[in-house]
Amino acid sequence: MKLVTVQIFDNPVDLHLLRSKLDSEGIQCFVFDEHIVSLNPLFSNSVGGIKLKVAEKDEEIVRSILQELKDAPNLDENNQTIACPKCASTDLYINYRSMKGYKGLLSMATMFLFTAFPFYFKNVYKCKSCGTEFR
Repeated sequence: MKLVTVQIFDNPVDLHLLRSKLDSEGIQCFVFDEHIVSLNPLFSNSVGGIKLKVAEKDEEIVRSILQELKDAPNLDENNQTIACPKCASTDLYINYRSMKGYKGLLSMATMFLFTAFPFYFKNVYKCKSCGTEFR
């Protein structure tokens, strides 16, 4: 059986959410390099991230499921569509890691000074149209 990489992750949580969806659809999934990235997130770039692979015969079905998930609207806790407050676009990056602000600047300076992993970032929505970041 030939395996095909359908998506690469840097976060094991996102991987397992998608894997659960594919398992519920009856598609067998295989995960590569999860443990090395979980042990040290800095290794993610060197090993190419956490890879989700499926059988070649299931690739088309999985790609259609991924497209369906991508096209689904993002909803808040009140089932309202999340839109950019500046341009009202619904085309957003979800869980975008932002380091804007003085805390992000301090974190970057510390990272370069001590060659350490950045310890501060906030997850926000980022509009793909105008670049506005918001919570």
